[in-house]
Amino acid sequence: MIRPFKNEDMDPVLEIWLNGSLQAHEFIDSSYWHAAKTQMKNEYIPLSDTYVITEDAKHVLGFVSMVGDYLAALFIDCAQQNKGYGKRLLDFMKEKHERLELKVYQKNTSAVEFYLRNGFEITGESIDESTLEKEWKMSWMKN
Repeated sequence: MIRPFKNEDMDPVLEIWLNGSLQAHEFIDSSYWHAAKTQMKNEYIPLSDTYVITEDAKHVLGFVSMVGDYLAALFIDCAQQNKGYGKRLLDFMKEKHERLELKVYQKNTSAVEFYLRNGFEITGESIDESTLEKEWKMSWMKN
């Protein structure tokens, strides 16, 4: 089930985000992600349109956060990856938007491949100022 984020989802969402960030971004020092956790809790999640995916309406398996048409975050619990939850969340957002844009670290090849498989195209390149890592700009447009 996909449902809107509730305040009681904050702890599991932050745990999923932190563990997923550490797993997917081993090329960035872990202290960066630990330091960003407070900002995620106090700024990013409250300012975004966030949805969670659950098995039983309580146990959060993953989440997606949008700011307008910008896909700011899509994370699945590390133990629940490769079961289709990410695709379900992405398809849910595709139903709500005419276009989606995102940035993804170039070294996060599994995420890049995921978005390419799901209809996104690489539309540009940038450097994340906070990590100095190269990113791909990617976008998807409804047909």
